[in-house]
Amino acid sequence: MKLGIQVEHLDKRFGDFRAVKDVSFQAREGAITALLGPSGSGKSTVLRMIAGLERPDAGRVWVGGEELTNASVQERRLGFVFQHYALFRHMTVRQNVAFGLSVRHVDKPAQRGRVTELLELVGLAPLGDRYPDQLSGGQRQRVALARALAPRPKVLLLDEPFGALDARVRQELRRWLDNLHRELQVTSLFVTHDQEEALELANEVVVMRAGTIEQVGSPQDIYNKPASPFVAGFVGAANVLRGHVWEGHVHFGRSAVAGAYHLDDGLTAQAYIRPHDVGIRFEPGPMSFPVTVRRRTNLGWMSKLVLEMADGQTLLAQLPNEELMGVVAGREVYADLRNAKVFASPPTSHDQEELAPV
Repeated sequence: MKLGIQVEHLDKRFGDFRAVKDVSFQAREGAITALLGPSGSGKSTVLRMIAGLERPDAGRVWVGGEELTNASVQERRLGFVFQHYALFRHMTVRQNVAFGLSVRHVDKPAQRGRVTELLELVGLAPLGDRYPDQLSGGQRQRVALARALAPRPKVLLLDEPFGALDARVRQELRRWLDNLHRELQVTSLFVTHDQEEALELANEVVVMRAGTIEQVGSPQDIYNKPASPFVAGFVGAANVLRGHVWEGHVHFGRSAVAGAYHLDDGLTAQAYIRPHDVGIRFEPGPMSFPVTVRRRTNLGWMSKLVLEMADGQTLLAQLPNEELMGVVAGREVYADLRNAKVFASPPTSHDQEELAPV
């Protein structure tokens, strides 16, 4: 059995609702793995089954080569970090970090040494005598992480660890956690609905939807080689153009985009194109087609363009401002589409509700 975390055929029901359906994956030893998906996808339930906080109805769990399917939470010796910190308000920072060591009856000198080491590691050494209410949200989450690391767990489980923080603090803590992981190399599995967070932090991403796994792969593969329409739409912004396949292209009106060579002629298909894969030119080209600029939003070094095609479909483009001299609302230009990911059959209305908006 390989080390790290391995789950096989996990299933979990809550009454008549099947929250997790035959889920299997492996989180490599020493790596960060993300469970990514929208609300209700089952990712937190999977994490809680690994932690021992929920019992699976079927399936097995291994951590570090040891089967823990029926082990108690205490026997698993896993570190767990919650979204809302779960710190003890009546305890100081030092006491919170030492809590797991006290439960394991570690002697006082060893506790003090480990707590001091961890507070230095998370950058909170001067704040050891403060209480949680005297800290910022970001500082509280660092305390929660130090407390989880104190007993030297086999793996670290994090459930939406930055979800309660504002955008700027989330960015800072992501960079900090990335640096910390590089230093400690502890096997980590974290749950998130934030695709940017998963792509930035994880060595591997497990994309979940409706209790099942849609795709497992590196952040680069998940983003650039989506295995399904759901992954293409959920991970990163994407334009979705609907049309029909003919000679390896998806045709919509007089326009077309390449990438459908794997599909039969006549099929209905949808092409997913990232906004940064939409190019603009001022003269027609071999595969370009006319579009009308409906809106331009300047975002500093780049702009977002809303473009309307001849058949009424819209495109979002993101381009450097230096390439958009003279481009204003109402002007007709020509669009080039690159790196389209094409899938047969339009998504159902259920799929469309879950796709990330452009």
